[in-house]
Amino acid sequence: MLERGRVAAFAMVVTACLAGCATSPAPSSTPDGWHIQTLPGKQSTQYRSTTKDGRPVIEAQSEQSASLLRRKLTPPQPAPNEVVFTWRVDALMPQASVGDSQAEDAAARVIFGFDGDRSRLSARNRALFDLAETLTGELPPYATLMYVWDPVLPVGTVVVNHRTDRIRKIVVDSGTQHLGTWREHRRNLIEDYRRAFEEEPGALLSVAKMTDSDNTRSQAKAWYGHIIWSNTGRSN
Repeated sequence: MLERGRVAAFAMVVTACLAGCATSPAPSSTPDGWHIQTLPGKQSTQYRSTTKDGRPVIEAQSEQSASLLRRKLTPPQPAPNEVVFTWRVDALMPQASVGDSQAEDAAARVIFGFDGDRSRLSARNRALFDLAETLTGELPPYATLMYVWDPVLPVGTVVVNHRTDRIRKIVVDSGTQHLGTWREHRRNLIEDYRRAFEEEPGALLSVAKMTDSDNTRSQAKAWYGHIIWSNTGRSN
């Protein structure tokens, strides 16, 4: 049996990475179809619809907190080739890095959860997934791919989560060069998935935005524009 600390740690990992846990209804200040997904034992990042630089956005304010703004896709959709998303960050947490298990925070993340053949999971991952289902009532996605802004890791770095290799992160912004400006990222999601996981993607289950600062006990703020994927149109 997994020790209590490891159970709690993994519960937070799978929840943070689109575990499919029960979500709180979205407040009226967030878009329809999106829900706040809280993490056990964590303060919730605050998400709200507003305007920034004359455009409609989601503002994320994290105060030693972590949660997601997530949209589940019902029914699941074929993995799209192209995704486009925009974000703006004005300040980073210099002590944070998604490559450091003790400081695994990010000012901005866009997250995609995928279905897949769960019979291919390793014994370790099957045990972790079963544990997550017991704790949350639902299984995690077969695979989770995050795009992140990291203070130190170079653009293009792929980071495998230290607790489960079914969660992987790609750094698309790095350091302070583009702080205070809107960044648009146009990515081939299928090619990025193949690069990160070395396999073909299954159906797309969910999309999320996440700003967190709980591990570094600091603050973070970001603004997110629309996320667009080619075979489904626009999701704000």
